[in-house]
Amino acid sequence: MQAKQAGSKRRSGRPKIDTPSPVDVHVGSRVRQRRTLLGMSQEKLGKAIGLTFQQVQKYERGTNRLGSSRLFDVSQVLDVPVSFFFEEMPSVAGHERHQAASAAHQRADDSGLDPMAKRETLELVRAYYRIPDAHLRRRLYDLAKALGTSTSQAK
Repeated sequence: MQAKQAGSKRRSGRPKIDTPSPVDVHVGSRVRQRRTLLGMSQEKLGKAIGLTFQQVQKYERGTNRLGSSRLFDVSQVLDVPVSFFFEEMPSVAGHERHQAASAAHQRADDSGLDPMAKRETLELVRAYYRIPDAHLRRRLYDLAKALGTSTSQAK
């Protein structure tokens, strides 16, 4: 007779892993990036696909895995192809994937995210495109570019 481990009543055949898969983290970050770019709240996305905002949070963090049908639903609401969520994904396999996930979580906690994945960047892009005057938008773009060049040369 086999001894049961105390407190281990998992129904699925998958072992519990402390760190999320880097694939789940990447897909979740792409969901968050697109949702934020559209100016959509987690609550609004959740309602559109029949979930709570807490469940959306877990998907975006990679804590919960997005199944294929749910990922399809999310792609429809966010108006992107399913492949969007896998773009720019680094290839990682085996044990390295869990180390990469831990590192990704640490970077997220330290706000060391890729600048393109930061909320500030996404909000800036949205604000930029809300400027109705194309000439003024171009002047702002030129100013930002000049400021970025002058500060990088000053270092």
